[in-house]
Parts: sequence; structure tokens; C-alpha cells
Amino acid sequence: MLGNLLQGHPQRRQIERTIVTLLEIARSSDDTSEWRLINGAMADIRDGLAVFQPHRQTRKVTVFGSARTSPEDPSYQLAMELAAAAVAQGFEVMTGAGGGVMEAANQGAGCENSIGLNVDLPFEQHANRYVSGCDGRLLHFRYFFTRKLFFLRESDALVVMPGGFGTFDELFESLTLIQTGRTPPIPLVLLAPDGDRFWEVWQHDIRRSLVDRGLISPEDTSLLREARTAREAIAQICRFYRVYHGTNLGEDRLELLMHVPVPIALLAELNREFEQLVKEGTISAGESCDENGILRPCLRFQLDKRRIGQLYQLIDRLNGLDLAPCPALEQPGVRLVEATL
Repeated sequence: MLGNLLQGHPQRRQIERTIVTLLEIARSSDDTSEWRLINGAMADIRDGLAVFQPHRQTRKVTVFGSARTSPEDPSYQLAMELAAAAVAQGFEVMTGAGGGVMEAANQGAGCENSIGLNVDLPFEQHANRYVSGCDGRLLHFRYFFTRKLFFLRESDALVVMPGGFGTFDELFESLTLIQTGRTPPIPLVLLAPDGDRFWEVWQHDIRRSLVDRGLISPEDTSLLREARTAREAIAQICRFYRVYHGTNLGEDRLELLMHVPVPIALLAELNREFEQLVKEGTISAGESCDENGILRPCLRFQLDKRRIGQLYQLIDRLNGLDLAPCPALEQPGVRLVEATL
């Protein structure tokens, strides 16, 4: 019966392995709480995949920030402006669906461009009115870990605004996955209203406490960007995808996919500048398929995963190239462009 259902499925082997894993757990566990956990996590994943499937071709900006920010707080207005600016550039906006900064971002994006990832909490976390009525755009997660999985899996950019423990949890979780190479490179922008030193003070403490003591590498600070206005934050995100499109991550090889080819004459210069980024061999130019099967120009090399900060510096270098204008460089919010570009 199961074999018939899976016949012809392109992922049949992976599905069968998943079923075998569940059967192995069943042999060793009959604990109700353990199976409640397994069932809840799988239901979260099922629901998440169903919601995001129709939105694969649009890049998404996730906005993190405090649920306690009042409408009178400058951060509230700034979150609204940020979301509206993101939508104007072709992005959709994701939030945790709660109040405060999240509510403001959903309001600024509008129902047709918002996605809310709510989590069941005994207090504080009720879906805000700007996303609760959006058909097919609100998810209710049972667990924080599955919610975080989808935030990072589906985000093309992160904007973090002032917040408390929950906001910092999301920030550090994102930084950890980025720094260790467990998620493809995405821009992470720290945003606070002009005159608010929230992130300035925090970054100063990070450099003094972590960089100066050798607990992180100096180039790890390249993982973070800071902005004072919504326009500046979105401009940084758009620039990140100017030349860079995405990443194919393998066990021993990384491919940086691009919208346009890098001039061959530049390769020797890049190999000199980013020698420490390459674990073995050199950076070479080639072509590879993206997530939509479109053949794109790429740079290919063996990545030293201890140097993720330098990988961001390389992406910045590529995005700063003086290239002739073309449509591929002007659609930051869209993953899929014409194959002829």
C-alpha cells in the first residue's frame, strides 16, 4: 500500500528513511510525552511547508523586535516604514505575529504581503489584527524550535529592532547558524530609530567583550550591519542581492550563485584578497543551477567554515563591482528571473 502511494515520487528514498526512523523510535519508546513531541513537531513542519509553498519565488524580510513596543514608541513607526519599504522593493514581510514591533511591521506590509509565525504561549503572544485575518498567511507553532527553523529557512534577510530576551534569543540563534555555516548567507541588519544608541552600545560591548578577548574572530563583526532609517535598512538588503543570488552548500564545496558573471580578470585579485577563506585550492568561475533549476554564473571553492565573516566580505566585494545596468541587478525581491539573463 505504502509502496503504491510513493511510486514515482522523486523523494521516495528520503521518505522511506524517515519512516524507518519513526519505526526505530517506536521500538524503543512508548512514552506519551515523547510521541506528543514527535507528532507536534511533524505537524508544525507539515503546516509550515504548506503555507510557504506558494511564496517560494518572493524573497522575504523577517522583522524581529519587542512585543511590548507601544504605538507611541519611535520604533513602532520605524517598523511600519521598514515593512512598507520592503514591500515596495518586492519583498514579503515575516514577523512573529505578535504585538509591538511585529504588529507594526505587519501593518506596514499589509495583509497581502505579510506572513505571521505565531507560537502558543500562556501570555503575551496573540496574533495581531493585521495578520490574524490574512487567509493562508498565519501559522500557529506548537514549539519554538520549529518556529525558529522556519524563520531561518524562509528568510532572505533579517532586521532586528530593540527588544528583550525573546528578540536577543532570535538574534543570537540566527548569528550562531550563520557563523557556523549552517544556513546560507543572508543580510542581518540591526535597526533602531535615529538617536537611539541601543545597537551602538550593544555592538561596542560585543567588540570589547568578545573580539578583544579572542572569543570571536574580528571578521565576525561583518555578519552584522546597522541602520538608522527604514530606507537605509532596505537599501543594505537590496545591495546584498545586487550581484549575489544565493548559495549551494556542499560538504566540501561552496558555490556562490550570481545574477551576472564576475569578470575573469578579477579572479586572480579575489584569490589574493580572500586566500584565507579558501580551505584548499582556489576560487574558480563556473556555472551551476539554483533552487529553480536555472543555470547561473557562480564562484566555486572549498570554504573554510571558520571564516564565515570573510565570506560576507567577499559577497560585499562582489556586490560592489562596477557593472553595466541590467534587469538581473534590479529585482532584489524576486528569486526567479528570466533564464536568459
